[in-house]
Amino acid sequence: MFLKINDLKNSIYNYQIDQITDGDTNITLQAMAAAEEEVRSYLTANNRREWADGRLLYDVDKILSAEGDERNPLIVSHMATIAKYYIVELCNADIIYEVAKERYDRAINWFEKIANGDLNLNTLPVINPEKDDSKDESTFPWTYGSRKKFNHE
Repeated sequence: MFLKINDLKNSIYNYQIDQITDGDTNITLQAMAAAEEEVRSYLTANNRREWADGRLLYDVDKILSAEGDERNPLIVSHMATIAKYYIVELCNADIIYEVAKERYDRAINWFEKIANGDLNLNTLPVINPEKDDSKDESTFPWTYGSRKKFNHE
């Protein structure tokens, strides 16, 4: 898992996690796994044509398999914020819910900007799209032409 329980300390106190989860580490781990999946969904390109517009395609597996100091600190921070939100959903134990929700919304907004190509991190590994020699690069991702002539025979 990319995020470690120790990473949450910058976002939520340990006693708060213990109060909310009743000391059940599995709840915390599940929240962290959900946060990782949510982040992965924003960073992963899909097969829509819009993704062929020249925006960076991030190597998500490489980003989320990094360990220790190799991890991008901004990704760690935002992912911890998202995990905190999933934990705080259970209970409001000495935490202001509105603040957690606002920070969650900010983190999601940031990931949406990354996903849309409005914001790029030059410290994240990228994938170079494979070139297909059968496609005319001047028109990619658009194609043009006509149908075969219809014959009534």
